Amino acid sequence: MADASTDGEEPPAADADAEDDPGYWASLTVAEKGVVAFIALFGALLVVGLVTGGLGPAYFLYIVGLAGMYALLSFGLNAQWGFTGLINFSVAAFFGIGAYGAALMSGSTSPLAGGFNPIYGLVVALVAAAVLAVIIGIPTLRLRADYLAIASLGLAEVVRLVVLNQREWTNGSAGVRGIPSFFEGWPVLSTFPQVMPGLEIVVIPGSPIRLGTSFWSALLNVALVLVFVGVSYFVLKRAHRSPWGRVLRTIRSDEDLARALGKNTYSFKMQSFVLGSLIMALAGVFYAHLNLFVSPGDLDPITTFYVWVAVILGGSGSNRGAVFGGVLVVTIREGTRFLNEIQVPVGISPVRFAELPIDPAPMRLLLIGVIIILVMRFRPQGVLPPQRELIWPSSVDDSTPKTPKSGVRESKAGDTDE
Repeated sequence: MADASTDGEEPPAADADAEDDPGYWASLTVAEKGVVAFIALFGALLVVGLVTGGLGPAYFLYIVGLAGMYALLSFGLNAQWGFTGLINFSVAAFFGIGAYGAALMSGSTSPLAGGFNPIYGLVVALVAAAVLAVIIGIPTLRLRADYLAIASLGLAEVVRLVVLNQREWTNGSAGVRGIPSFFEGWPVLSTFPQVMPGLEIVVIPGSPIRLGTSFWSALLNVALVLVFVGVSYFVLKRAHRSPWGRVLRTIRSDEDLARALGKNTYSFKMQSFVLGSLIMALAGVFYAHLNLFVSPGDLDPITTFYVWVAVILGGSGSNRGAVFGGVLVVTIREGTRFLNEIQVPVGISPVRFAELPIDPAPMRLLLIGVIIILVMRFRPQGVLPPQRELIWPSSVDDSTPKTPKSGVRESKAGDTDE
C-alpha cells in the first residue's frame, strides 16, 4: 500500500498554527472593533485640537484625567451592580467622601485638620468610605434590593446636605481650597513640574504648543490616575474570574440558589458593596488633587446618573465596558462645551458664517438619553458584554482542540495503511 504521506507533504506544525491564528484585529468582535475605532477617533480629535491650538496641553491632559476618574467610578458601580446586582444610587456620596476626606486632611483652608501629607488623606478617605458602606449595608443587604436602592438614594442626599450645612466640619458652601498635588512632599516628584524646562513645539506655524509647569503637573495627575485605573482593573478582573466572582454572579442571577448551595450571601454582598465603595472613594481622592478645590456642588446627583449611564452603555459586569462608558461620558460632557464655537455657512456670495441657532451645550442630557435608547433597542446587553472577560486565556489556548485537517475515517484509514 502506498504511504499516506506520499499524497502530499503536511505543512510544519508552526506554519499550521500561524494559519489558524487570525491575528488580533480579526479576532475582535464587531462591537470590539467599533470601540477601538471610537477610542482611536476620540484620541485623534484630542491630538488635532492640541496641534491646531484649539486645546491647551494642560486641558488636554485634564480631559484624560477626567476619563480615568469616570472609569474608576464605573469600576466601583460595576463591582456592585454588574457583579452582584446591588442597586446603589449613592455613587456621588462615596465620591464626595473620598474627595472631602483628602481635602480636609491636606487642604490649607480645612476647618478640621489640613496640612497633612496627601497619603494620610487617601487613607482617611478610604477608611471613611469603608465604614460608611458597612453602616449602610448592615440594615439593607439582608433585605431585597429595593431597600438598598432607597437607602442609598437617601444617603446621597444626606451626605450632600451635611457637607453643605456643617460649616465647622466642611467649610460649608465655600468648599475647601489650597489642596496640594498628590505628590506634595515626595522626594523627586514634588519638584518635578518646577524643574522641568518650558518647551515650545511648533507643528503648525502660528499655533505653537507650549509645555510649561501646568503641563508637567497635569502629566503627573494622568500618571496617577492610570496607576489607580490599572490596579483597580487588575484586581476586578482577577476577582471576577475567581470563585468569589462566580458566587457574586450566582447571587445576581438567583440569590436563593446561592443560599441553597450553602453560601453566605449577606457576607458576599457586603464585600462587594464595600469594594465598590472604596473604588468610588479612590476616584474622589484623585479628583480632589486634580481640581485642587472641592465644594458641595461636586456631590451633585447628576454624577450618579452619568456613572450609571457609563456602566449600562459599556455592559453591566464588564470591566472593559466600564472603561469605555467612562470615556464616552467624558466625551459627551466635555465635547459639547465646544459646540457653541461651531459656525455654519449662511451665505453663498460672499460666504458668511454664523453660530448655531441653538445652544447645544445644555443638550448633553438629551444626547445621552438618545444613546441609551439606541443601545437598549439594538444592544440591550451593552456594547462590551462581560462574557469574553470570564474565560481564562490559558484554558482556551491550551485545551481548545484544533480543527482536524481531515475527518476521522480518513485518519483511521491512513493509520491502517501504515
